[in-house]
Amino acid sequence: MKQISSLGLLCLLFLVFLNHVSLAQTVESDERALLNVGESEGISFSKDSLFLMNLRFRMQNRAGFNTLEGDAFQVSEYEMRVRRLRLRFDGFVGNPRFQYYIQLAFSKADLDLETGLIAQPVRDAILYYFVNENFYLGFGQSKLPGNRQRVISSGNLQFADRSTANAIFTLDRDFGLFLYKTIPFQNQSILQLKGVISTGDGRNASAINDGLAYTGRLEFLPFGRFTNSGDYSEGDFEFEPNPKLAIGVTYSENQKATRTGGQLGQELFESRNMNSFIVDGTYKHLGYAVLAEYFHRASEDPVTTNAMGDIRYVLVGWGINTQVSKMLDRKNELAVRYSSVHPNANITQFQERVDEALLGFTHYVNGHRIKVQVNLGYKWLEGLARFENTGNSWTGMFQVEFGI
Repeated sequence: MKQISSLGLLCLLFLVFLNHVSLAQTVESDERALLNVGESEGISFSKDSLFLMNLRFRMQNRAGFNTLEGDAFQVSEYEMRVRRLRLRFDGFVGNPRFQYYIQLAFSKADLDLETGLIAQPVRDAILYYFVNENFYLGFGQSKLPGNRQRVISSGNLQFADRSTANAIFTLDRDFGLFLYKTIPFQNQSILQLKGVISTGDGRNASAINDGLAYTGRLEFLPFGRFTNSGDYSEGDFEFEPNPKLAIGVTYSENQKATRTGGQLGQELFESRNMNSFIVDGTYKHLGYAVLAEYFHRASEDPVTTNAMGDIRYVLVGWGINTQVSKMLDRKNELAVRYSSVHPNANITQFQERVDEALLGFTHYVNGHRIKVQVNLGYKWLEGLARFENTGNSWTGMFQVEFGI
């Protein structure tokens, strides 16, 4: 078994050392149980002070199209399906310090049956222990503290899907030990520290691997907390009266990784070490919102082969995602996205550069819980400079989000 790296040990020591500080509570999307639900946010079951379970569900139904590669606007495929169908359970048993968060998925895409042969219904299954209201630990399977858009729930997105850069470079879910710490300052600014030691193989991994992953993240909110945890939902649905800014930095080292994207992708023919560096930020004020992310993944020897000469490779390179949006009123929003993926030179023969521009409109019926989304986008497979590239294509999507 591999020893804990200096990064992982530093994260643990730092978080434990800071435990004596008295802090204010923070609620993080998909990073802790949600105990207090509103009338339209879930159904609660409780027994005295010994048991609480909040039940929520959500589904995403969609219809979309993609055109043929080339300049002609000719539809090559339609997408009509239930993209997501999920049940979420939050609560505590025995003592509010011992909390749980379980999320189950039932659609084909959520079960990983589009890329694999084994159904994976368990998305999250994690137990939390709260040392105090601002320092808590988790043990189980959940999202790693990676890029902001990935940690944001798919139900709180302003487009039907996350960006192409996220699809290539995100960290995703994993099983391990999670630690979270929040430090408020007298000027209302906040520092959040997050660290994880995990398997590195992604959710519901069945194999026993002799490598681990170490992930650390720092987040700084210089102007204080966002209204209703708005730093982890897209768009300024709350119409922040004062400017709000959140900046995050993540570093993850995945040793002896077995999949092309670390926690995601096909299985490599040989394990590889890889590391990911992510910087992201979001700004909101008076209905305007900006989200920006930078990704970088590296591996010394990313290409693997088998005896038959087949090739599978670590997705190394860098990418960006930027989104700008404006709430037209309390119910309607316009958003624009530009995302780009740049593979490293040693895999360009297998992986093309991808640039994508997307225009989105969202009508909010009940916030992010019930909404209608329309997206139209254009993709360049070898960069913006080559408009004549025959790989270019259009995409469109109509999606309804419905849940509590």
